[in-house]
Amino acid sequence: MSVRYTKDHEYVRVEGDVGTVGITDYAQSQLGDVVHVELPELGRVLARGDEAAVVESVKAASEVFAPVSGTVTAVNGELEAAPNAVNDDPAGSGWFLKLQLSDPAELDGLMSEQDYAAFVASIS
Repeated sequence: MSVRYTKDHEYVRVEGDVGTVGITDYAQSQLGDVVHVELPELGRVLARGDEAAVVESVKAASEVFAPVSGTVTAVNGELEAAPNAVNDDPAGSGWFLKLQLSDPAELDGLMSEQDYAAFVASIS
């Protein structure tokens, strides 16, 4: 399993050819209390950079972009009733969607955990 990150503060946790997508702890801390999440429909085909979901907080609404291309195979329906899971456990129970990767080579263009930590340190 590997985790890759975008400069927009999304992560994709890859197991085999499926990627679990969510926002990073840094992103949720910048948003504040999450009050609503809009998830994509199952079977939707996303290209890297497409809007995949919307997260609304007490401060603002933000798009969640697909870090890689793929087809939506699962969404985290628990977020409808408990959107605060994004704040409480963004890398765990606060995930947004799962993608069947269509081009695993796209992962090479994303940041490693160490690179992402350095990126966040540079903007903080």
